[in-house]
Amino acid sequence: MVPAACAPDPEAPADALQGIDDAGLREHIAVLASDEFEGRAPVSRGEELTIAYLAEAFGAAGLEPGNDGEWLQPVPLVSITADPAMRLAISGDDGEAALEYGTEMMAWTKRVIDRSGLADSELVFVGYGIVAPEYGWDDYAEVDVTGKTVVMLVNDPGYATGDPAHFNGRAMTYYGRWTYKFEEAGRQGAAGALIIHETDAAGYPWEVVASSWSGPQFGLVAEDANLSRPAVEGWLTLDAAAALFERAGLDLATLGVRAAREDFEAMSLGLAASLEIRNTIEHSTSHNVVGRLAGADRPGEAIVYMAHWDHLGKDETLEGDEIYNGALDNATGVAGLIEIAAAFGGLERPPARTVLFLAVTAEEQGLLGSDHYGEYPVHPLDRTVAAINMDGLNTVGPMNDITVVGLGNSDLDGYLEAVVSAAGRVIRADPEPEKGFFYRSDHFNFAKRGVPALYTDSGIDHVERGETYGRRMREAYTAERYHKPTDEYDPSWDLDGAVDDLRLLFEVGYRLAHGAEWPNWRDGNEFRAARDQMMEGAVGGD
Repeated sequence: MVPAACAPDPEAPADALQGIDDAGLREHIAVLASDEFEGRAPVSRGEELTIAYLAEAFGAAGLEPGNDGEWLQPVPLVSITADPAMRLAISGDDGEAALEYGTEMMAWTKRVIDRSGLADSELVFVGYGIVAPEYGWDDYAEVDVTGKTVVMLVNDPGYATGDPAHFNGRAMTYYGRWTYKFEEAGRQGAAGALIIHETDAAGYPWEVVASSWSGPQFGLVAEDANLSRPAVEGWLTLDAAAALFERAGLDLATLGVRAAREDFEAMSLGLAASLEIRNTIEHSTSHNVVGRLAGADRPGEAIVYMAHWDHLGKDETLEGDEIYNGALDNATGVAGLIEIAAAFGGLERPPARTVLFLAVTAEEQGLLGSDHYGEYPVHPLDRTVAAINMDGLNTVGPMNDITVVGLGNSDLDGYLEAVVSAAGRVIRADPEPEKGFFYRSDHFNFAKRGVPALYTDSGIDHVERGETYGRRMREAYTAERYHKPTDEYDPSWDLDGAVDDLRLLFEVGYRLAHGAEWPNWRDGNEFRAARDQMMEGAVGGD
């Protein structure tokens, strides 16, 4: 495996690049974001229309069905709705006190069972709840938490210290994400896992926690019904956690500082937790859509382009507009996927390596479609060269820059840098790395399994109107249209910037698909070990 420090030849054909244009992009966005598609919710009439449209579009682009002769990959889903009439009782020498659902704590279970809970489960503070060999870090090293409930801080020690030599400084690593923390608690045998919420460290206020983890929670159907997960997962408000530590005779702020040091050791709080969760469970099946362009020389090696087709559907309780059309998020990305597919499909000769086009479901429910693909890939992950993700394209015009979320993570930066420089543009790093956006879109499910992944976002330096305008447009979208019925297609959108970005991503994939190199994560990255391990026994060819 040879890492790529820069992009190899050949250059992409001009006619293929020109085939990615405003007209085609605009047509696909308008259809996918139309009221007829009803917001593209998984397991709905909107899904039926969407996956049929994508299969037809992939076929017209010159692709073949990518899942053993089928366009669709079924994704079994389960919806678990916890009864909010629950209380988290904390008992100790001073008696018992209860934390209220919604205002002081949120709790649920990923276990696909009617009842789950805790009964006098010992509380143990495990700092950040991280086991990271590449950083020489193990918060569980001196403690056995089997059957106990772990309490931990959000984000990671680098965020707390701000030291760029400590984890990744203020930029969140995978170990700072709540997904990792709950999964690691399960691997450690914990019965319960509670994260202490802090607005700055989490990147969002408590209200987001309360709304996101109430109501139906979608998940994948695991063979063990998720019984390997903790019986209870949840969050505590900062105030509730501080009061809990005070009951234990401890100061949370002081322990938070200590937890960011390498000599931290987990400790029992001398308190116990009890909680009962009652669930309503529903099963359903959604679908990923997979198209394939077989490689001419090494079809056993593949590049993956991906975008999520789903959005939030419709809410009939709303007055007026009930449809969450999801025009920018993510009809634009899916339209871009089709345009790039057509550019590859129109080549006189396919590239050396196979190119897969993956439109995934249930991103809005927690990256579920891409996670299912990661568990059941149609192309082996150890023969997958790289993944390129598109989640929302530029709708406000050409930019001098392009943002890379996770800049510096992998050798893929070199491929992008080559084509960006040739286009007279520059790469910009994510301006808010502490919020962990790299871990919040579908490429993450490739990354955590070791496959190098590239995730770009629109630039902000508008060619004609500058950075102030670019930032204002991004902020306006977030405030006025993000995850709202107002995210609708607008014929006045300037898609020239989106076309520019798609052509760059086509060139990156084209060079990867014609090359022989195997890009990797950079030394010290949290996904490097997984890639190295998967590639140890891998061989080239088909």
